[in-house]
Amino acid sequence: MSQLFGILLMLAGMYFLGQNIMFSTFYSPYFWRNLPAVGSVLAIMGGVTSLLFFRRQTGSFGWILLIFGIVLVFLSGGVMLKPTNLWNFMIAFAALISGFKLLTEGRLRF
Repeated sequence: MSQLFGILLMLAGMYFLGQNIMFSTFYSPYFWRNLPAVGSVLAIMGGVTSLLFFRRQTGSFGWILLIFGIVLVFLSGGVMLKPTNLWNFMIAFAALISGFKLLTEGRLRF
């Protein structure tokens, strides 16, 4: 029961943190302006594929591709962070962390 509650808390925390992140796309007439966006999609797809299907062969290369893809998402300018207040951030982060602790350990230690 505690693991189910932990999953629900993690989902609630991700939902409230994710409300302040906006992803956008834009069209550019020049091909070189979209290279970070295309590179991020390809790196994330390659990282997920290597982690799911070729974990033994690729090792940590999948994680490197995922991190590289996330960095390229921010470099492409397609991610906008809306302002939030500290109270909402604290509640969402506490729900995320306590849900993770419930999921992994089955209890909370204060």
